[in-house]
Amino acid sequence: MKCRPGPSGKECEMKEINTGSEKVRIRKADVSDAAALIEYLNIIGGESDFMTFGPGEFNRSVEAEAEFIADALKKRNALFLIAVSNGRVVGNLNFSGGPRERNAHTGEFGVSVLKEYWGMGIGEDLISCLIEWSRSSGIIRKINLRVRTDNSRGIRLYRKLGFEEEGTVKRDFLIGGKFYDSLLMGIMIDRKG
Repeated sequence: MKCRPGPSGKECEMKEINTGSEKVRIRKADVSDAAALIEYLNIIGGESDFMTFGPGEFNRSVEAEAEFIADALKKRNALFLIAVSNGRVVGNLNFSGGPRERNAHTGEFGVSVLKEYWGMGIGEDLISCLIEWSRSSGIIRKINLRVRTDNSRGIRLYRKLGFEEEGTVKRDFLIGGKFYDSLLMGIMIDRKG
């Protein structure tokens, strides 16, 4: 997959995935995607306990989501990708680097895919695009993530893509009265310093 920053440092060449019955396109999010993203986020909140929010907990308005997207598009160290099939958002990845010079080179991302599209490689392609974009961004030198320790499928994917375990955060999530730990993982974009 080719995913390189353009003149502003954020453009990403699109990728098309053929799932057999339909095509899924990965592209940068745009403010016009705000309503579709809200709909998508309200669905995925109820599809997996591995999200940082549950059903009905994503309360951002369409206007606030459009502003969030516009803000991400302005930053040199941020990337907001969506996967679209037949005009419907079926996956997304949002990465944001630090706001100050001392931490602008590193950031954290979240990624999700609608349950009916699991196992098609969409999440892997979204993350691969982030890694490629980071390598050619001229600013990002490390990507971080956190994943629940019981999300073995996610952890396998992150390891496959080169992420390394860096530590554990105890009681990071509380779902249905039960605590869950998170694994901190990261990948060095370069090995300097």
